[in-house]
Amino acid sequence: MSTPFKNSRITELFSIQYPIIQAGMVYCSGAKLAAASANAGCLGIIGAGSMRPDLLDQQIKKAQSLTNNSLAVNIPLLYKYANEHIEIALKNGIKIFFTSAGSPKKYTQYLKEKGCIVVHVTSSPELALKCQQAGVDAVVAEGFEAGGHNGRDEITTMSLIPQVVKAVDIPIIAAGGISSGQSILATLALGADAVQIGSRFACTQESSAHINFKNAIMAAKSGDTSLSMKELVPVRLLKNPFYEKVLQLEKSCASKEAFIQLLGTGRARDGMLEGDMVEGELEIGQVSALIDDIPSVAQLVDRLLNEYRTTLEKF
Repeated sequence: MSTPFKNSRITELFSIQYPIIQAGMVYCSGAKLAAASANAGCLGIIGAGSMRPDLLDQQIKKAQSLTNNSLAVNIPLLYKYANEHIEIALKNGIKIFFTSAGSPKKYTQYLKEKGCIVVHVTSSPELALKCQQAGVDAVVAEGFEAGGHNGRDEITTMSLIPQVVKAVDIPIIAAGGISSGQSILATLALGADAVQIGSRFACTQESSAHINFKNAIMAAKSGDTSLSMKELVPVRLLKNPFYEKVLQLEKSCASKEAFIQLLGTGRARDGMLEGDMVEGELEIGQVSALIDDIPSVAQLVDRLLNEYRTTLEKF
């Protein structure tokens, strides 16, 4: 399909057809999703945050066997395997890195010296400016509508993007609450160079999320997600019995230690990958209320392009 988009700084930076980035989500963004997204003209990202080093190595190799187009790896910098993940990605020829959950100063210059493109995820204009000063090539400006880990300031995407546009000169990728061609057009109109989409890609055929989780996403209604655990690590969760336990701790002003004990290990894996809808941690964005099917990535991207084109023609 021909592109309805003008060339942007991001499409040129990543050598992709459309200014659409498939987010690197834990337990959703494996090789199949990243490769399918790349083949559909987007930037496909492998989410390393839920992978041990050997699994990341396997997933990168598998994705590269499925596409010849641009691929990236998302690496949360506070995770214990961050350094190993970076070296594995470099060894496999990855040249685009999305970093998050840590200081952009930590690895940016090292990766730039290796000839890589570095993008950092931020949630405020002040942090976006720090990213620019650290030397990143672009930022993801993520509103608090987004699923997964979020900023404490609770700035919405529609408010955040214009503020970041004023704060920095580097390319801006809008994220949070984007699931349709209409929302892509809205964020580009606010000055973003591209969009990053997570929740909508999580509920595709190629996503590695468990079918129980995908069904729960489709069943979600307005208000069925909540930004939780702000005193520990803010994360947007789909409401389920585990969420209710989190809520009770918050109401009782529990200590960080109590939250850590409740979380234990593997909660997100249990829910998102293994399908435990009772005790699992289910990370998803507010746009889950708009998701009602499980298309292939190719079908989804065609839909986004048609929605964008149709909406643009109205103006």
